Amino acid sequence: MNQFTPTLRDVWKARKRIAPIVKKTPLIFSHKLSEMAQASVYLKLENMHDIGAFKVRGAANKILSLTPQEQKRGVTTFSTGNHGQAVAYVAQKLGIPAVVCISKRVPKAKVDAIRRWGAELAIVGESQDAAGEHCFHLQEEEGLTVIPPFDDPHIIAGQGTMGLEILEELPEVDLVIGGLSGGGLHAGVGLALKSNDPAIQVIGVSMEHGAVMHESLKAGRPVVMEERDTLADSLLGGIGLNNQYTFPMVRQYVDHSILIPEETIAEGMAYMLEAHRMVVEGAAAVGIGALLKRNVAKPGGHIAVIISGCNVNTDTHLRATQPYVGKF
Repeated sequence: MNQFTPTLRDVWKARKRIAPIVKKTPLIFSHKLSEMAQASVYLKLENMHDIGAFKVRGAANKILSLTPQEQKRGVTTFSTGNHGQAVAYVAQKLGIPAVVCISKRVPKAKVDAIRRWGAELAIVGESQDAAGEHCFHLQEEEGLTVIPPFDDPHIIAGQGTMGLEILEELPEVDLVIGGLSGGGLHAGVGLALKSNDPAIQVIGVSMEHGAVMHESLKAGRPVVMEERDTLADSLLGGIGLNNQYTFPMVRQYVDHSILIPEETIAEGMAYMLEAHRMVVEGAAAVGIGALLKRNVAKPGGHIAVIISGCNVNTDTHLRATQPYVGKF
């Protein structure tokens, strides 16, 4: 299939293509966070998708762009969990076979969810990169089409539909914050936002250890790092030494990339539980954590924080948030 550099038009095409499968998510005002940040803070609730994560946008756009013959042969992917779940969900909706390759680090909640959507599961190695190698082996041996987790124009355009929704609900937005990993989210949302107004700021937030995109931006090229345990497990994984799309697009569209410690991620999770009665995963809480620590506050501004997903083990969430219960 011919590849292309995604444009704003491709984001609009994606919006139309995925409409039968992907629903629009709410953008809600956060009173307590707005008081603390001295700004108007809104939360983009991507945890409200059927799979509990934003990844369904890109997966739907990519799979729906395949030819009928490609769909019939089946698809495969590699993932830290949420993208795998998204591919399984879309494949089930369309009645096509899917094999999801994950590492042994993927939490049980996400493993169970992938199985629930009916995909075949292959658990390989200790990293997303190892799972990716197996995925491409399946492509060669069985003719399955790989649905990349981030570095693909259709994936990027699909994630960009989130940016269109933010602009519709909050046209005065001047700052958008979200978890930064492989870059599909920030490449797509950054494209959608800055194509409309280059003055809109986009900030990526990652955990302190294993933040591959953050370190790649510092180095000026894609780098490889060892994965380490983190509450923000969805932000783990490499970006690929041959990264074609997300790395240059993140360099173009992301204004700042910051790191926060594990305790700040836990505070973000606790805030969402106490202030909004929502259980979210660590990767979804990094933007909240950054605002709680006033790392990215913009007094008087209009801020949208992307709450990317809610797929977290119950025991992990309880352990992480318990020290902060009653704080908010």
